[in-house]
Amino acid sequence: MNLNQIHNVYFIGIGGIGMSALARYFKFIGKKVTGYDKTPTMLTDELVASGIAIHFEDDVRQIPTDFTKENTLVIITPAVPKTHSEWNYFLDNEYVVKKRAEVLGIITKDTYCFAVAGTHGKTTTSSILGHVLHESGVDVTAFLGGIVENYNSNLIGTGKTITVVEADEFDRSFLHLHPNLACITSMDADHLDIYGDDASIKASFQEFADKVEDKSNLFVINGLPLEGITVGVNDGSKFVAHNVRIIDGWYVFDVTTPTEEIKDIKFGLPGKHNLTNALLALAMASTYGTPTVAIAKALATFKGVKRRFSFQIRKPEFVYIDDYAHHPTEINAVHQAVRELYPGKRVLAVFQPHLFSRTRDFVDDFAKSLSQFDEVLLMDIYPARELPMEGVTSQWLLDKIENPNKKLVQKNELIGLLKASDAPVIVTIGAGDVGEMVPEIKNALDA
Repeated sequence: MNLNQIHNVYFIGIGGIGMSALARYFKFIGKKVTGYDKTPTMLTDELVASGIAIHFEDDVRQIPTDFTKENTLVIITPAVPKTHSEWNYFLDNEYVVKKRAEVLGIITKDTYCFAVAGTHGKTTTSSILGHVLHESGVDVTAFLGGIVENYNSNLIGTGKTITVVEADEFDRSFLHLHPNLACITSMDADHLDIYGDDASIKASFQEFADKVEDKSNLFVINGLPLEGITVGVNDGSKFVAHNVRIIDGWYVFDVTTPTEEIKDIKFGLPGKHNLTNALLALAMASTYGTPTVAIAKALATFKGVKRRFSFQIRKPEFVYIDDYAHHPTEINAVHQAVRELYPGKRVLAVFQPHLFSRTRDFVDDFAKSLSQFDEVLLMDIYPARELPMEGVTSQWLLDKIENPNKKLVQKNELIGLLKASDAPVIVTIGAGDVGEMVPEIKNALDA
């Protein structure tokens, strides 16, 4: 498929974090972009402000008449139901309809492609890498699954020759990509609604790893059962961070690479998981040929990704942090980072489970992760693309949490409960619409 012959790009699900990055990209390169989403969000507001027309009702009459099958590419998200009338209109009229991952594969095929895979850490690692390459003067475009604070965007750069992409394992999307240089951050069980079991997920990651022909261009966290260059903290990895200190809330550390020793690197994101994310970005960028002085300078200026351990209020007496964590391993990482930064302080966690299937598959692990906090406010499950499942409820999860300071809360009572709390550290956690509530929560707590 030749993108040069496409004049119009129509998105079904344009407000998704990965979809909106593609929408920004196509608008930038001069295509006419429009689309549909179910509900208005902060992301769709930004797209509309940039000149992209978006509508919020599934109505084929909203499709522009000059968007013909000869000049239009239609991009869909897997979250859209098969009954969607606009989607069926495009299929019935023989338009070119592609999934987001397929389009990323087409865009990156003719570029030098850095791909970041893993069940956790993809967005942060690819954002750090995109920032490092961009700041180092590389001709890069990074398509990201989060809004990077430095750019207030999920698209970094407008380069034509080099791309950075998140290699998403959902729906086996990452097998559409053509990576020249790649990393794998983690391979925990997830998306069991798609894969069925842990072995199938691991097999899919192995298939992705096999797409990188030169294994000296594949970077893996030490301990993963994959052939590649190992990366780790205080272990025997090829790229290893050591002498790790926390100074004024910053990580400061040294790195030994296969060719040199780099001293006193500064990095501002808390948590051991973020230290390894930074190390993966360093390993990939330096292997590509980026000077380590430039890499270290860029790492020190990286401000983070919205909803990834994102400080909303940071005062000596009170802290409010928001995080996108939606898997037990990610909640454990948030807990580790909070305890490392605020030892001895009482931490209240608000959690909104994401998907009925994920709650069902990991209910005991969720209960264990959440029990570590001093107090838990549990919201109803955010369904996203799913219909309810019998017996799978937040009450079921709540009953398994072994912490007496726990409560099931409705959306409309959450802010009142948070204002009444005397916890010095509050964390909101989840990948659902709790993220849309963050500005309101911040304002209430700031007052």
